[in-house]
Amino acid sequence: MEAAPEARRIDVAGALRDAGVTGLIAFGLFLPLIGFETVTNIRDELILTTRWPLLLALLVVIAGGRFAYSVAVAPWLARRAERPKPATSAWQRHIRQWLVPFAIGFVVVYPIGVIAIVGFGGALRWVDNFGIQILIYVMLGWGLNIVVGLAGLLDLGYVAFYAVGAYSYALLAKNFGLSFWILLPLAGILSSFWGILLGFPVLRLRGDYLAIVTLAFGEIIRLILINWVALTNGYAGIIGIPRPTFFGIPFTADDNGFAAVFGLQFSPVYRVIFLYYVILALALLTCFVTMRLRRLPIGRAWEALREDQIACRSLGINTTNTKLTAFAMGAMFAGFAGSFFAARQAFISPESFTFIESATVLSIVVLGGMGSQIGVAIAAVAMIGGTEILRQLNFLKEIFGQTFDPTQYRMLLFGLAMVLIMIWRPRGLISTRDPSVYLKERKTIGADLVAEGRG
Repeated sequence: MEAAPEARRIDVAGALRDAGVTGLIAFGLFLPLIGFETVTNIRDELILTTRWPLLLALLVVIAGGRFAYSVAVAPWLARRAERPKPATSAWQRHIRQWLVPFAIGFVVVYPIGVIAIVGFGGALRWVDNFGIQILIYVMLGWGLNIVVGLAGLLDLGYVAFYAVGAYSYALLAKNFGLSFWILLPLAGILSSFWGILLGFPVLRLRGDYLAIVTLAFGEIIRLILINWVALTNGYAGIIGIPRPTFFGIPFTADDNGFAAVFGLQFSPVYRVIFLYYVILALALLTCFVTMRLRRLPIGRAWEALREDQIACRSLGINTTNTKLTAFAMGAMFAGFAGSFFAARQAFISPESFTFIESATVLSIVVLGGMGSQIGVAIAAVAMIGGTEILRQLNFLKEIFGQTFDPTQYRMLLFGLAMVLIMIWRPRGLISTRDPSVYLKERKTIGADLVAEGRG
């Protein structure tokens, strides 16, 4: 039998060496973070305990993953890079054709399906924690996708506009008694105004400098919410925020409540289902407006700005207006999401609008594929839904101890997902995109036809 080429041979010894080095590095990094834990005993004394099983399990996973990558994944990636890209098969075309209609149909009937499977008693958690929570981040991801994915402006302070929308609704609803449907567009307008205010100082900034300024802007807004106690109530937050009603009918147990008016037995599930369809409508509106804007001159100007700002200016495009409209549109949708968040929770505080929220939304955009609406939705389902699933893994406490909380390792999993995506698909889960305009025939622009960082 003919020997395998040198490039195709599997270096098991080298893979074991890499796995050992990776395990040692991981041991040094995670020993103080995971191996040791400080707890308070019954005498209110701080003592140091160890978590060796958890640390050992993590090291085995990391070293084993590195070994598997060196033995199987790396050779497979090399072989895939060598062979020509195959033509799109019929089943792949069918999936692309029917994926979006199926996804829309699924999210529309999701609450009904959940009730049919688990009943009214168990539907509350599945519709609220999974359905509504995921759709909020889908909407935020689509809003940030305008700024980052289409216009190419790295924004690390996106949560500031989310906070402006939430506090605008909370303050105006409590102090002036205005309804949710009146304050929803008003919160979007106010957030858009703050987006324009952020856009003016950063017109000449790009890349890392722009990211630093937007990060500072997000922290400034958060500190204002903390220190302007007379208006925002500081760390205590705002409680008793009015909830949205169904054409003036509140979701309460009173005689004029939703259940009593329609002759139903009172259940909090009705309010949750109503909120689910409200955020679903807002998310679909965000997607529809974004897709329409991409085909307009302003959308093509955003993409030109993302590709090359100097060439964009040389073509006569007003980069000032282009940047400001990107910030304004992205901020407006964040304001919509923020007002809905305040109405859903009936309580907000500065702790809900920290930098980690901006990082999460940005991670969703990057993992999904910048500029891809479907990719952002898939990434939001994976990241936010995965976090909620971690809360249900109570059986892990039997392995690692009763004090083990899987949600504490959420960011660790996020980081691992980012590393894997950068290795497997550097341009995100959905690395292809439809062109804004096309000649005679609609064609898909693949990642293999576009240089990295372009398209």
